[in-house]
Amino acid sequence: MPWNNRGMISSASPLHFPSSRTLSRSSHRAPLTTMLVAALALMIPVLTGCGGAQPTASPSTPTSPTLATSPLLRSPAPRTDDSPAAQATRLARSMSLQELVGQLVMAPLPTGYDPANLKDEIEQDHVGSVLVTGDWNGGAAAVGTATKALQGYAGDGPKLITATDQEGGMVQHLQGPGFDPIPSGVQQGARSVDDLRAAAATWGGQLAAAGINVNLAPVVDTVAVNRASNAPIGALDRDFGLDAQGNGAHAQAFVNGMRDAGVSSAIKHYPGLGGVTGNTDFTADGITDATTTLQSPSLGAFSTALEAHPAMVMMSLATYTAVDPHHPAAFSSTLIDGHLRGDQGFQGVVISDSLSAAAVSGIPQDQLGVSLIEAGGDLACISAPSVVRPVLDGLNAKAATDPGFAAKVTRSAIRVLALKYQMHLAGAPAARP
Repeated sequence: MPWNNRGMISSASPLHFPSSRTLSRSSHRAPLTTMLVAALALMIPVLTGCGGAQPTASPSTPTSPTLATSPLLRSPAPRTDDSPAAQATRLARSMSLQELVGQLVMAPLPTGYDPANLKDEIEQDHVGSVLVTGDWNGGAAAVGTATKALQGYAGDGPKLITATDQEGGMVQHLQGPGFDPIPSGVQQGARSVDDLRAAAATWGGQLAAAGINVNLAPVVDTVAVNRASNAPIGALDRDFGLDAQGNGAHAQAFVNGMRDAGVSSAIKHYPGLGGVTGNTDFTADGITDATTTLQSPSLGAFSTALEAHPAMVMMSLATYTAVDPHHPAAFSSTLIDGHLRGDQGFQGVVISDSLSAAAVSGIPQDQLGVSLIEAGGDLACISAPSVVRPVLDGLNAKAATDPGFAAKVTRSAIRVLALKYQMHLAGAPAARP
C-alpha cells in the first residue's frame, strides 16, 4: 500500500455469495446471437480449445465469442432464481469478454487527479472499480463531486465500486469537512466491540455521503513479532493491538458497523502481515514470512472476521514459505482457491493488495492481473495510474487466446457482478424470453 504525500499509506485492501457450484446453475437461456456462437463452437473444435491453436487477438480488441463456450454460462438456471449470483450470471452472458475483463480491475484516482482521466478506461475499457487514494483534504463535498463524475462514466451498465482506505490513524485518505478523524487501529481495539460498531457506522455514513461504497478496511493482521520491527502494521498501529481472538472480534464489529451505514468492507491482509519486518510497498526483493502456517493462531482472526461476511478479502503480497514458497499470497492458488475458498468457504470477492507495490515489481506488469486471476482472485487493485493499461492488456490478451483462462475471467467477473447486485450497483438482469 503506497504512502501518500503526507506519510500515510494507501492500501489497495457484507457479503457472502453462493459457491461456484451454485454459480454454474445460475443462468438462463442466452440471447440468440450467443446461442448461434455456441452452436458454431460445437461444429468447429478449435474454438473450444479442442485440438488447435487459438486465434490471436489484439489486447485492446479481443474476440469476445468465447463466452458461449464457458461452462459457467451453459447450464440454464430456474427462471425464478433472482439471487445476486443468478442475476450476475445472466448479465455476464450478455457481456463481451472485454467487458468482463474490465470488471476485474480497480483503477486509481489519486489526489489531484481529474476524474476525466478515467473516462476512457471506464467507458471504453469497461473498468468497473475505482480506488480513491492519496491525501484528499477537501472534505466530503470534493470527494462526492469526483465519485458522481466517475459513476456518470459508467452509463447504463453496472455502476462502479468506489473504494478507499479509511482505516484510521496513519491511514485515512479522506479528510476535511464531513470526515471525522478516525483513531488508530490500536485505539479502536481498546474500545468495546459495541462501541466500535457504533463508531464504524458513523464513519461509514460519512463515506456513503461522499459516494464511497467500499472501505478497504479493517486490518485483521495479528502482530507476532516486535511491534517496532513490524514495519507495515505494528510500527504504525494499524492492527487492533490484541490477540487473534480479539482482533477477529473487533474486525467483525468494524465490518458490521460499516454495513449498518450501507458501506461494504474488505478485510486484510490475508493470511496476515503481522509476522514480517519489511513493507511490501517499498521492498523490491519481496517480503518473506517463514513462520505462518495454515494452522497459525493469526489465521483465526480472519476466520472470525469472515463470520461477519465481508464483501472482500484482500490478499497480502508477502510470500509465505511454509504454505507456498513460490508465489506471493495474491498469486497463490494454494492460499486462495485451496485455503480461503476451499477450507474457509469464502466465495466472495478476493482483491489484491496494490499491484503497484514494490514487492511485485519484478513481475511483468502485463502479468500481474493474469497471475491474480489464475490463482482464483477476482479484483486487481492498482494505486499507480501507469499500471492500469498493462494489467488490462495482459488480461485481455490471455483471455482472448486461452479458453481456460477466459472461463476463470468469467467466474471472477460473476463474483464481482454478484457483489454489485447485492450492493444495488447493477441494473435489472438481462431480459428474459
